Amino acid sequence: MGYQSRKYRNTLILVAGVLAIWWSVSAVFYGASKSGFAQLQRHMNSKVKPSLQPVNRSSFDWSSVPFRYPAGELTPLPTGGSSRPLPAVQANFAPEGSRASSVRDARRREVMEVFMGDWEAYKKYAWLKDALKPLSGGFQDQFSGWAATLVDSLDTLWIMGLRAEFDEAVDAVAGIDFGQSSSGRVNTFETNIRYLGGLMAAYDLSGREVLLAKAVELGDLLYGAFNTENRMPVDFIDFAAAKTGEGLTVEASVVSASPGTISLEFTRLSQLTGDSKYYDAISRVMDVFYKGQNKTRLPGLWPTMVSMSRQDVVSGYQFTLGGCADSVRFYVFCYDLYEYLPKTHALLGGHEPKYEAMSLGFMEAAKKLLFRPMIPGNESILMPSSGWVNTDEDIVLDNETEHLACFLGGAYALGGKLLNNREYVDIGAKLTLGCVYAYLAFPTGMMPERINMVPCKTWDDCKWDQTLFDEEKRKRPQYKEHLPQGFTTAKDPRYILRPEAIESVFIMYRVTGNPVYQELGWKMFTAIANGTKTETGAHAAVEDVTHAANLLPQSDYMESFWFAETLKYFYLLFCPPDIISLDKYVLNTEAHPFLRS
Repeated sequence: MGYQSRKYRNTLILVAGVLAIWWSVSAVFYGASKSGFAQLQRHMNSKVKPSLQPVNRSSFDWSSVPFRYPAGELTPLPTGGSSRPLPAVQANFAPEGSRASSVRDARRREVMEVFMGDWEAYKKYAWLKDALKPLSGGFQDQFSGWAATLVDSLDTLWIMGLRAEFDEAVDAVAGIDFGQSSSGRVNTFETNIRYLGGLMAAYDLSGREVLLAKAVELGDLLYGAFNTENRMPVDFIDFAAAKTGEGLTVEASVVSASPGTISLEFTRLSQLTGDSKYYDAISRVMDVFYKGQNKTRLPGLWPTMVSMSRQDVVSGYQFTLGGCADSVRFYVFCYDLYEYLPKTHALLGGHEPKYEAMSLGFMEAAKKLLFRPMIPGNESILMPSSGWVNTDEDIVLDNETEHLACFLGGAYALGGKLLNNREYVDIGAKLTLGCVYAYLAFPTGMMPERINMVPCKTWDDCKWDQTLFDEEKRKRPQYKEHLPQGFTTAKDPRYILRPEAIESVFIMYRVTGNPVYQELGWKMFTAIANGTKTETGAHAAVEDVTHAANLLPQSDYMESFWFAETLKYFYLLFCPPDIISLDKYVLNTEAHPFLRS
């Protein structure tokens, strides 16, 4: 049976059956009691300030830069629009039994133990550096040298109740100098989601003023990205030139996610400071996307590449829900722009109607890039794809799914709840199960970075056809005989500690209350924790997850999102549902929780 072992086959059939029954009756909701978490909950619900850490001001004051291209009249934070409260996101959880609570609590502790082992390795080998090299015990500075892993981990430390470690990290953050950089060019996108997002979320949770002070310093640095002739942001900030205030030149072409994934962070910074300049800056950008959304060759979605210098978000025929290549940065997250639409809608409390409209437009259009794969068990799942619009205006899918696109299940579920649309939640469930299927299908229990599958003709009916599968796999030069049935390629066989699949599992659990998602998440966690462990006590990316082996080939790099996202989502999956409730917080693309207004 190849990979389709009875173990995996039975698991998938069980999951499909449980979900089918659950969705049809919609009568049983499960919850999580607060037993075993009283102390954690007290930490979460109170902003403790044991000491006032002094703020070491950065060596350069970014707020003092005289802009060649000032903003002029500022767009204020919206307060009008929808007068009705947004619909609840989370399910109504009922009390759980003592046995279920005990199992969940044990799993939560095991996730925290993995985190602590990796945190100790980071402290030992890479303290105050951007990233740990978990095989050699070295480090790497690729995000300006401002301790990306440390800042990215702040809110995870707080959520896990690790107060001593959090205090130590905050003391270190107080000394970060945003006036100097290890690189002459600062990546606007990465700096925004990892650093600025991490600082503000940790402030929202803890109330430590030093964190807000550093966030403002960094926000003023990033605000310099908008010192351009048309007030559109640059993709990379020339550090020396930005200090002069003489103005920057917007790149001719960038991936759409780069300018479109600042809305959450700059909106929250304006909410926290009362300074509208940050919201004004991103509002101008999002107006460009809003005006062009229904003028593209696939109305509702924007092309992979856009030109902010020409303010052109319409031209182009390639569309993706995952990652995309860039000649400068090589590989980036193209999906974040879409993820941020319903999230910014929630953060603004529904007071800016364009985010609701863009969310609806995106989710309707994105259905055209989804396909049901033909698989041996005939389970009804969906997979995201990339595609293009040909000269006949037909949409052509490549039927290639990236791990990055596994965020989409959670995005549909979250958007479906906020827009009160049950169809979107159902689509989110099928997309989430599609990525979980890919995890369970491979012998290591981990999903590769990029895979291809055979599409069904429709979403409604699809039976396994061995002859058709054999024909399709022969069309793929990357096909390998050891691949599981149903997969025609694993073009990129790596697993690099990515969070997108467990992110969707977590959101589906909070949205539906269905405990099957906790069981699926636990299978994923044990496979990842065991398959990526290193001799240093940390975890590393795996080069090939398509082969079962006692020692999997690994890469000497541990992304900061392993702490910020992957382990955080696993941990939250086994927490009581009022810990980081999705009705109180919005999580940015790096899983940093911002308080909703």
